[in-house]
Amino acid sequence: MLLKDKVIVITGVGPGMGQAMARIAAAEGAKVAIGARNGAFLEGVAKEIRAAGGEAVAQVTDVSKRADCDALANAAAAAFGGIDGLVNSAYAAGENGLFDDGDLESWASVIDVACMGSARMAQAVLPHMKAQGGGAIVNVATMQSLKPLPGGSPSYAVAKGALTTLTRQIAADYGRHNIRVNSTRMGWLWGEPVRNAIKGMAQHQGISEEDIVKGVAARIPLGVIPPEEECARSVLMFVSDYTRMVTGAVLDINGGEWMAP
Repeated sequence: MLLKDKVIVITGVGPGMGQAMARIAAAEGAKVAIGARNGAFLEGVAKEIRAAGGEAVAQVTDVSKRADCDALANAAAAAFGGIDGLVNSAYAAGENGLFDDGDLESWASVIDVACMGSARMAQAVLPHMKAQGGGAIVNVATMQSLKPLPGGSPSYAVAKGALTTLTRQIAADYGRHNIRVNSTRMGWLWGEPVRNAIKGMAQHQGISEEDIVKGVAARIPLGVIPPEEECARSVLMFVSDYTRMVTGAVLDINGGEWMAP
């Protein structure tokens, strides 16, 4: 079991990859503390984990509020005795559209969640990790920060690009405490959020959902839209002991659609 006896905190546990990471982490032996704004959904995931024999605590968390971040970290430490890993996957999507049409003042709220929220959570868990002699943080970013999507959300891409820089800064500052910090750049993730997005695209463009899926998959060398469960496993690798000598790194998880130099 890849994460046996580790205590892992995961933010952004919603219908997408967040819930997949929570379930897989628990199945791999971790005790999980999960946070998101939707308390009912969050508790549902926690109940499923417990029903399958795992251990989980759920804490309603808005990462734009430092008190919420501290509460999630403290709940994990109180329930399980410490914190070994943090996965920052909370985000705000921002509005799609071309740059000259965008409301620049609205960018602040997206950056506050996607980048600053991760910074707040990192500060919340660092004392616990330092006290126990180490830990691992992984920040979930996006391929859009390197491969801009015309008409996509520029605020989301900018926020996630800043997140990869934050990753390296924390890694440089806290390696001496045996705390590793890495980032993942996600491409398309096949799951409920993407299925819903494709449904909307099909209605707007007047073409079939199947044609859109085929078009996206054709741009990906592996030939499929990467399933969120498989992508979740790649993210969780960074909070496992298999990456104990890796810090300040960024891993592209996109089926080969974008191959960073």
